[in-house]
This record gives sequence, structure tokens and C-alpha cells, in this order.
Amino acid sequence: MPLFLSTQDPDFEPRFQALLGLKREEAEDVDQAVAAIIADVRARGDAAVIELTAKFDRTALTPQTLAFSPDEIAQECGKVSPDDRAALELAAKRIRAYHARQMPQDARWTDEVGAELGWRWTPVSAAGLYVPGGLASYPSSVLMNAIPAKVAGVQRLVVACPTPGGVVNPLVLLAAQIAGVDLVYRIGGAQAIAALAYGTASIAAVDKITGPGNAYVAAAKRRVFGRVGIDMIAGPSEILVIADADNSPDWLALDLLSQAEHDESAQSILITTDAAFGRTVAAAVEARLQTLQRRAIAGASWAHNGAIITVRDLDEAAALSNRIAPEHLELCVADPDALSQKITHAGAIFLGAWTPEAIGDYVGGPNHVLPTARSARFSSGLSVMDFLKRTTLAKMTPAALAAIGPAAERLAQSESLEAHGLSVRARLDALNGGRG
Repeated sequence: MPLFLSTQDPDFEPRFQALLGLKREEAEDVDQAVAAIIADVRARGDAAVIELTAKFDRTALTPQTLAFSPDEIAQECGKVSPDDRAALELAAKRIRAYHARQMPQDARWTDEVGAELGWRWTPVSAAGLYVPGGLASYPSSVLMNAIPAKVAGVQRLVVACPTPGGVVNPLVLLAAQIAGVDLVYRIGGAQAIAALAYGTASIAAVDKITGPGNAYVAAAKRRVFGRVGIDMIAGPSEILVIADADNSPDWLALDLLSQAEHDESAQSILITTDAAFGRTVAAAVEARLQTLQRRAIAGASWAHNGAIITVRDLDEAAALSNRIAPEHLELCVADPDALSQKITHAGAIFLGAWTPEAIGDYVGGPNHVLPTARSARFSSGLSVMDFLKRTTLAKMTPAALAAIGPAAERLAQSESLEAHGLSVRARLDALNGGRG
């Protein structure tokens, strides 16, 4: 059974704090093992990647077969049914259209002293996208990572997707083809992250690494950050549903289970203004669990991490939601737009009972790579901005330098940075005919 809480209970606050502090991330200490893997790949390159792939993924590779060939990709893509292909193409079209609107504009202007100022946006040159492998891999994640990169203008885009036991998901390769990926490597784990970050004889290094993975992948991304950029350190999936009693309990049960079925560490929470309705939803969850293929995973998630919280009103619900800062937030209330204005911390908001979170995972348009573990308090979901860099521009005229240069010289002197001040003073002296 999930945890039942009410804000009117005298012990609500400590129990809610315990829920917020629940550690759902991988408990296994993998950092030392990951450090050794990265060091090995840096030292031995292809040989280390090939040996580790054989060890962990039971796949024998050579430098020539680290990446899928065009013929292999064409053969695998040919196995995809027309209906599945059409669904992927629809998703890609909507994701591309949404992310195209995120592209920022360059700017340049002249200020009051005559200085020209501005900024310019340019893409990273190369990005590497990590996709978990095997039949459980997700083609939707390929689209969500690759399309923003292509919209941003990334020149070289590669995917690392392991094939444990030689198992390939044709949909992943088709998604990569639709999104415009240049190469798909059949490698995974910390060794793939290390190869993408540092490069090997056969794998060119990239500038940015994005995409989800297990604890080893997350630890590797932490370690290579600084050498390359990363999107985020993703934890287990989360959903928070705020609902009044005017909803289908079965719909909400399915929404809660849509995240619970990801992982035993996933978390599903319902906040409602009606305690009896909350119990009805809990019963609907139990009924639906009996029918799910992944009921063991979903059931463990719901029992260990799930919660139903009863609140006095929707203002209180919004306040609790902001403390939770969920990855996914569904607002199944009479006026979801009004309630959404009170939400300041959430990865993605789904407005109204007809907008299940699952639509956002596939074809809604917004990105499904979102901040977890309360990191929506300070970070955002993946976007074109993750693949762009802003470069500032400044151009002084002699008059502009004369107007603001003395202040720069003064500040440089206050910081005891003599050459800084002299570099400005030399130009000011030239303007004054050398008179100082």
C-alpha cells in the first residue's frame, strides 16, 4: 500500500519531510568502478571499450564493428512495421516543430555611449546521445535527444546504444535515422561515456553528452563533466497528480502506474482535496496492477514510494507541489491553467484530465528528458539550449572608450591588477595625444 497523508494530521510535516527525503537513487557505490573504467578507456582506447563490451554486454566487437554500418541500419529499419514507422514520424514532426520555436535570436545594439554590444548563439560541434540498449530501449528517447540537437545545428551527432547479447531494437535505429543521427555505436555503460568524452582511435570525442542511463552511466557523466558538457544526472521517474473528485479514478490510476512501471525506484504521488476519492484511486491502482505485464515492478514502486496526500484546498496542493518539485505534474482540476500559475517548480506540467503524462513521453512535442529528484527547483528539461552556446560581443569606439574606460582603469587598480588598468590607460593616453 502507498503512504497515506493528510495535511490536517498533527504529524504531517515530519512524515512529509520523510517522503521528500526518501532516497530512491541507486544505493550501490559504483563511483570507484566507474573511475577505473574511465581510466582504462583513456589509456587503452578501443581495446578497453571492446573488452568491457564483451564483459558486460556479451557482445564481441572489433574496431570496424563498433558502429552499425549503413547496410545494417537499413536492414534493421526494414523490420519496422508501417504503423510503427508512421508513429515515429509523427512524433518526430511534432518534437521538431516544438523545439524549433525554442531557438533564441542573436542580438546587437548601440548603447548610450556609442559602444556596440550583443550576443551570438552557436551550436556545439559534436554531441553524443546515450540510449539504454536491448529490447527495453526507448526510440522515443532517441527522438527527444537527437531532434533538439539537430534543430540547434549540431554538425556531428552520434548515439551510443548497447546491444546486450547482440539484441538490437530496430525502432531505435529507425528513430536515429529519422532524427538525422550520423553514427550509432553499439556500446554502452561507463565505457561508452568515457569513449565519447575522451575519444579513441575509432570513436571521435564529442562536446556534449546527453541521455539517460543506469547508475554507472550517471556516475560516468558526473566524472567526465568539465571535459564535456552533460545534460543532467537523471534519477528514477516521478509523477505527481493533483486532482479533485471530478475525475475518473481509473484514468488517474493508470497515470500513476505509467511512471511506476518504469522502475521499482520510480515514484507516483496523488494530491487530492477529497480523502474518499484518494482511497478510490488507490483501489483502482490495485485493480489495474493485476492486469499489467510489469506489475511486479509497478507494484513495488507503488508500495515503497507511492503516496496519497489529502489537502484542504488547491492552494495547499500547489504549495506542496512546489516543495516536491516533480519531474511530471498533472493538474486534473476544473481550472488547470489557473492552478498552473501557482506552480513554480516542475519539470513539465500537463493541463487537464485529457492530457495524460504519457502523451508527453511520445507525441506531445515538449521534451520528455526532465529534471528528477527535486532538481526542477533549479533546472529545466532538455531543449535546444542544451546544444547551444552564447558568445557575447562588444565593440568600443574611441568615444565610448573615453566615456567608460576611466572607470575600468579605476576598478583594475582597486583589484591590484596593474596590466588590466594599463591596457585601458594606454588607449586613453593615445586619445589624449599622450598627455595622460
